[in-house]
Amino acid sequence: MTSPLSTLLTAAARGSFPPADGSVTVLPPPSPRDTGVLAFTCHAVVFADVEPSWVHDRITPGDLSAPLSPPFLTALAERLGREADTIDMVTVAEPLPGPPPLELVETTDRGHPRITRALRHRDGVRAWTSAGGGTLILGRGVGGRWELALEVDATAQGHGLGRELAYAARHLLPAGEPLWAQVAPGNARSVRGVLAAGFVPVGAEVLMVPRGSRG
Repeated sequence: MTSPLSTLLTAAARGSFPPADGSVTVLPPPSPRDTGVLAFTCHAVVFADVEPSWVHDRITPGDLSAPLSPPFLTALAERLGREADTIDMVTVAEPLPGPPPLELVETTDRGHPRITRALRHRDGVRAWTSAGGGTLILGRGVGGRWELALEVDATAQGHGLGRELAYAARHLLPAGEPLWAQVAPGNARSVRGVLAAGFVPVGAEVLMVPRGSRG
């Protein structure tokens, strides 16, 4: 069943965003696992099991930074009995036809730290490795969207492998399904990589995760 948040994400992937009017929309969480705050240009979306009045009582009208500010996120975390994860830049890209230009080998090894983390946040996780020392992961995350995660071995960094993996991921999706990638803004190397692979920034996001499960 399609949730209001997944409908909103599908529209955003196609370039149709909520009105840039400074308001905050409150939606039910799409699943017990996925709850948090998503900020677009001059519009924020809180997807959590809280009353809209509770949210609006804690955000001053016109304060565009408030939904992702430490005071509000702390209050929301306490309300939900969770803790705020990192604030990520949210990007999206359209799928590409044909096989990926990078040789990839699918792996069933669930012991890799990146894969272990992905299994906590995504459904239907699949993973591939490249000969150059990279790991690529796809799975359905927030609102059922396809999400990308990748990791490049320390010895292979600085040579564009992250960009190649992100680009290759766009060839592994079902037709018509956009691919999302969340990147920590301070990770400039990864930011440059996903942008060079054709991903477009659409907003920022923080997820509320069970206490003790960050990282």
